[in-house]
Amino acid sequence: MDNFLFAVAAFVLGLLILGLVCVLKGATLADRMMSAQLLGTSGIAALLLMATAVSEPAIIDVALALALLAAFASIAFATSSGDRQDRE
Repeated sequence: MDNFLFAVAAFVLGLLILGLVCVLKGATLADRMMSAQLLGTSGIAALLLMATAVSEPAIIDVALALALLAAFASIAFATSSGDRQDRE
């Protein structure tokens, strides 16, 4: 079962790398932000899979911290894009 979890985690990390290309080449700022959210979600999924595979609960704490950072990033983006629209 551990090998299967590692294989799925590797697959998710591969998709994360593809998402990084979208972040770098995104058409608009909103597209780039959505890709960054995808990176956060993929990172959380990979960390949770690895935590289950190696039975290490500390990795779950790292995944939770990453989830909080992703939420704060989306809030900051929404706030800053609202400020930009108010100025225009």
